[in-house]
Amino acid sequence: MLPLPAFADNYIWMMYDAQRAVVVDPGDAEPVLQALRSMGLPLEAILVTHHHGDHVGGVNALREATGATVYGPATEPMPEPLIRLSGGDTLQALGLTFSVLDVPGHTAGHIAYYCADMEGEPLLLCGDTLFSGGCGRLFEGTPTQMQASLDTLAALPGNTRVCCAHEYTLSNLKFARAVEPHNAALLQYITECESRRRADQPTLPSRIAIERDINPFLRTRVATVAQAAHGFDALIDPREPAAVLAALRQWKNEFR
Repeated sequence: MLPLPAFADNYIWMMYDAQRAVVVDPGDAEPVLQALRSMGLPLEAILVTHHHGDHVGGVNALREATGATVYGPATEPMPEPLIRLSGGDTLQALGLTFSVLDVPGHTAGHIAYYCADMEGEPLLLCGDTLFSGGCGRLFEGTPTQMQASLDTLAALPGNTRVCCAHEYTLSNLKFARAVEPHNAALLQYITECESRRRADQPTLPSRIAIERDINPFLRTRVATVAQAAHGFDALIDPREPAAVLAALRQWKNEFR
């Protein structure tokens, strides 16, 4: 796995073996083309999670330059032609099987790709649904949808590598600390991620087990998180996970 930086904080994930490569959410074609040239690899496939421009902007140029097959969500506007996918579908790339998960919330038709065994460990390509320490803004979906999507991702094996599409980790962890200031796992993770960024290294991929311990949006049923959300918005029912998530998301939107 290779994270190709793009724009201010995007990662275009490249998977490859000795013969070919696959990329995920190429908002810009040039970083991908440079990597393909330097590694001497053809591009087999392009996987897209949702329709936002910073995820699809390079798709047409890459398809034209490489002939790669494009896969994307069934219900969102996408650069044509492509193979459209919904939850429960599978695809083959790099000799691996990827399962498609429906994870609406950030957008209405957002999907994720899950490989149960890539080099001995599971792998999740989750676009903008799940970030390390956070989740995507609810541009088109509802809190109930996002809660269900995050529950789906949280149920994956703990050693699943989480390949998010943005380097938002330190900002997210600053907010997570405001929600749970006494979470020891979170405080340790902040130290680790700050060290990585000082060394100009990505904080990603994360792991599902880590996110369960430190990410408030995966912890909406934890009493300390629910009470913190209720402190932000006294009108919510802290016993309702989706209501807690909605309050957390609004709090994060306003957080500085």
